[in-house]
Amino acid sequence: MLTGVVLGMALGVIELAFLLVAWPARLIPAARPAAARGLARLMSLERARLARWLDQGTTRGPGGHGFLLARGTLGVLGGYVCAAGLFVGGLLLFGGLLDLLRGESRPVPVTLPGVRLVTSNGMLGLTSGAVLVALVVLMGLALARLERRLADHFLGPGDQELMRRRIAELTATRSGIVKAVDDERRRIERDLHDGVQQRGIALAMLLGRARHARDHERVADLVGQAYTESRTLLDELRSVAWRIYPTALDELGLRAALAGVAERSSVPVTVHYGLTGRPVSETETALYFVAREAITNAVKHAAARDILVVLSEDERTVSVAISDDGGGGADPAGGGLSGLARRVLALDGAFVVDSPAGGPTRIAATLPKAPPCG
Repeated sequence: MLTGVVLGMALGVIELAFLLVAWPARLIPAARPAAARGLARLMSLERARLARWLDQGTTRGPGGHGFLLARGTLGVLGGYVCAAGLFVGGLLLFGGLLDLLRGESRPVPVTLPGVRLVTSNGMLGLTSGAVLVALVVLMGLALARLERRLADHFLGPGDQELMRRRIAELTATRSGIVKAVDDERRRIERDLHDGVQQRGIALAMLLGRARHARDHERVADLVGQAYTESRTLLDELRSVAWRIYPTALDELGLRAALAGVAERSSVPVTVHYGLTGRPVSETETALYFVAREAITNAVKHAAARDILVVLSEDERTVSVAISDDGGGGADPAGGGLSGLARRVLALDGAFVVDSPAGGPTRIAATLPKAPPCG
């Protein structure tokens, strides 16, 4: 970063010199192409410096003479101060260290209000040099931040580019939601076919056998089996309905719904609920399904022994983070997690999966408190 600031000083000198020549040259038609090429070349160097040393990407237009004037002035002044500070700090450090090694340090009294110290000129040089270098580093951080803000202002995306990105984002999230709905429908169909339907067939077969049985004891036994099967069928229906959407989420809120998920889990689940109020319905639903899917994956696929769910909020967003001590390796592109990502992105949220091989796994979603209006 300091290298980028110092390079910015050298480039700022070139930019200011270029502006002194280029502005009058604009009045001469024959010189305008050369001025335009020089401007493009300097902007190319600026973009490369910002990207390489200050980790700042730029997207819009050539930037123009206004950017070069502001950037060059900031670069020359700030870079000079940093370079001078590093030079003087280095001299103090080198001189102080040299005095200490040679044993030529002389006592130096330091008098402060109520305090009197005696040190050596070597130690004083080392201390002063270290303090000066630290101040230069802090100033470099400030200059780098100012340069990033300047680049955002002059070279960041304009209104049309922001609108184009927003349209592209809305198009992608709309397609993602359609796919997520289709995936959810397929999952519900599988649950009904593999669970409820098979229970219903078994119940029908038991009742059919009881209907044609002649022995009263045999009939009573088949009816008892049918009754047991019907209770299992009802449990299966309730389980499918709960997986689709739990009524507790609407009636009692997110805390109660997550408590129900924790109770049903075969692995200990700890929930830290740090929300002061109920989120809006869309956000609350997304937080619930992110937590539930992450817990289900940890139990089924990660062989986790302990799961932690943390809900937190700030002024603008609410977040949920689910951590487990399982084997890791969760695939963000998998059906369940990719569906959650699409749901979160559709609400202008952020979805992160960190699951290295061997674990642990952390899945987090951050959503705005207010629903998106776009």
